Amino acid sequence: MRTLNLLAISLFLGCYVPVVLAADASVTISSPTDGAKISSKSKIKVSYEVTPGQNGDHVHLYIDEKEAVVLRKLKGTHTVESLDPGKHAICIKIVNKGHTPIGVQACTNVDVV
Repeated sequence: MRTLNLLAISLFLGCYVPVVLAADASVTISSPTDGAKISSKSKIKVSYEVTPGQNGDHVHLYIDEKEAVVLRKLKGTHTVESLDPGKHAICIKIVNKGHTPIGVQACTNVDVV
């Protein structure tokens, strides 16, 4: 919707506004599954696969909105150290060469007990 709004505004004003689409990019987190219960004593293996698209370069892994690590592989597994008890969001975001998210991401929520 935002893309269409930018396009409509640019046409109305008669100016050019570059519109970047990330439709050719995707992120999949296959493990842990959303809602998984994990022991607070366990490390967490995050399995993922990414298609960066034309605007993406690599991915960052986030724990609860905080960047945890830069991932250079587009498919693989990364081990996260044990987390404190509670609910946590694990997200992988595609970023460009300047480390800026392009808007394509996947998240999984875990409950650490």
